[in-house]
Amino acid sequence: MIRKPAVAGIFYESDPESLKKRIEWCFKHSLGPGKLPEGGNKREIKGVIAPHAGFIYSGPIAAHSYSEIVEDGFPQTFIILCPNHTGIGSGVSVAKEGIWNTPLGDVEIDEEFASELLIESGIIDSDYAAHSQEHSCEVHIPFLQYFKKEFKIVPISMWMQDLETSQEIAIAIKKAALKLKRDIVVIASTDFTHYQAQEVAFRNDHLVLESIEEMDEMQMMEIVSKLNVTMCGYGPVATTILVSKMLNASEGKILKYATSGDITGDYSSVVGYAAVVFK
Repeated sequence: MIRKPAVAGIFYESDPESLKKRIEWCFKHSLGPGKLPEGGNKREIKGVIAPHAGFIYSGPIAAHSYSEIVEDGFPQTFIILCPNHTGIGSGVSVAKEGIWNTPLGDVEIDEEFASELLIESGIIDSDYAAHSQEHSCEVHIPFLQYFKKEFKIVPISMWMQDLETSQEIAIAIKKAALKLKRDIVVIASTDFTHYQAQEVAFRNDHLVLESIEEMDEMQMMEIVSKLNVTMCGYGPVATTILVSKMLNASEGKILKYATSGDITGDYSSVVGYAAVVFK
């Protein structure tokens, strides 16, 4: 099965050369890292958080997480955890097999890893429908493809985002990684506050980010609930924190925070974006 891009030409450029230039723009933007990263092989990173809006809005922020990944070195497999915006598919859906296509080429699903997840957790279903039109996994792949072609992905869509679900998914990911001796990085795909004034978004998002930096998934969930923070991927973030700790990460670091207002100049109703790394 080949999964064709659902949002090429909408969230990012559909022409390969134009897309490469856009990715370079993200890295060199004043809100981005400022330069293209150079490859490394330290492999200390266990997880990252990156936003998933259109590249012109959140791309420079996402570039901070991908700069860290490139300089740290690519793993064998990226586990990409994303929220389910469409409502299609089951509560937790893994794309079990096939190829994901973007304007920059094809990426294979790590079928062995996906199969192990289905064995380890009864809450995860094999369901391609949830991924058919979902943008929040797809937009991360071109950032990775720009730098390297030899890697695999496991896309997981989370409609259920409660803490218990996040814990079960995290345990399954850890068990599969250890059983297969697979080197992985988990990517949590999320935007933060949606459509609030800049000062509200900044205040609430930074309260959430403080808990994330402390790698305290329970406190993060409590703050999101208490303040009604409209963060779309809190489940993927909680899962990523948990997996990172299970794989011996001890440090969370906020790399960059900005809002759509910092791009458009309209601060009356913004969406918050953050890049975070766990190692």
